[in-house]
Amino acid sequence: MSVKYTAYVGCYTRQNKNGGIQIFDVDVPAGRLIPRENGTVSIHNASYVALSHSGRFLYSICDEGVSAFTILPDGSLEMINTLSINGMRGCHIALTSADEYLVVSGYHDGKVTVVRINEDGALDCITDEVYHSGIGMTPDRNLSPHVECCTFTPDGEYLCACDSGIDQIKIYQFNYENGRLKLVDIIRTQLDSDPRQLVFSADGRFAYVVCENKNLIDVFEYTKEGKKFSFEPVQTIFTVRSKNKGNNAPYDLIFTKDGSMALCSNAGSNTVTMYRVNKEKGTLSILSSLPVSGRFPKYLCLFPDDRHLLSMNADENSITDFTVHFDKGTIIMNGNPIHIMSPNNLVMLKSES
Repeated sequence: MSVKYTAYVGCYTRQNKNGGIQIFDVDVPAGRLIPRENGTVSIHNASYVALSHSGRFLYSICDEGVSAFTILPDGSLEMINTLSINGMRGCHIALTSADEYLVVSGYHDGKVTVVRINEDGALDCITDEVYHSGIGMTPDRNLSPHVECCTFTPDGEYLCACDSGIDQIKIYQFNYENGRLKLVDIIRTQLDSDPRQLVFSADGRFAYVVCENKNLIDVFEYTKEGKKFSFEPVQTIFTVRSKNKGNNAPYDLIFTKDGSMALCSNAGSNTVTMYRVNKEKGTLSILSSLPVSGRFPKYLCLFPDDRHLLSMNADENSITDFTVHFDKGTIIMNGNPIHIMSPNNLVMLKSES
């Protein structure tokens, strides 16, 4: 059987040009995306897309709330339904490991919304919605709550909600019977640091928090015994050097499958910073910081071979692709950029035929 991959890119629909969800075939050995004929799925401002763990469904943020799609055998999408989230447009989606629930992060209204998912992939109903409260440190930037990302702990018991507006990561216990949240702890990051993303290591021992305003990554050791858990600080490391900090915001942190290397996008300096990971201690060490040939790189995506990299350059209306040489700390551009309207994030799905 041959292995194939399909890529789905969530795009904003400014000027109604090539927006929505764009579908590509993936040439893994070459590190390239191949546009599909008639590969555009019309949806208003698909600013974030996420695959179900089963690989059967795709979910997308949209102006109306969240949309659910069935993934057909050829990789194309068929709309199931759209559900309102009773608030402003979300910015991030997280799913429980068995795809029973979906969590939407709300940047604009500072809300965490939990949605039940039916067995057929359809969005059923809202089971909980929690508004954050508080005042940030920077009036022209973060005066109110902004929930940018929600991440489940490796054991699935807790939900970590990064709020860049109030410099907090709220930890909620997740009730799988009714889809309700209970606040059990708060991680308070540096003032005006703007924590926007939390990523766990593959082995679940460490949590990496990307701090947007101070251009930092905070590393924590995550431990859990019974009902007791802790996040103990391990390291704080910069994403760009000091001379570039004023015009930069780190955005997306990703890891290779074996967890030995990491990459972070930097919007403003328009670079990607490469790190070596000490898997035993969880610490990061910088290898390089190199340009991505596009403005405002948001989300990154490594190909399944961990040898090729994609950068979604929202302000450049492009996706640039690179061959990655982790041993040398370099990235080399593969060819011409793919021109696409305001790409935000990308997911790849494996299929066999």
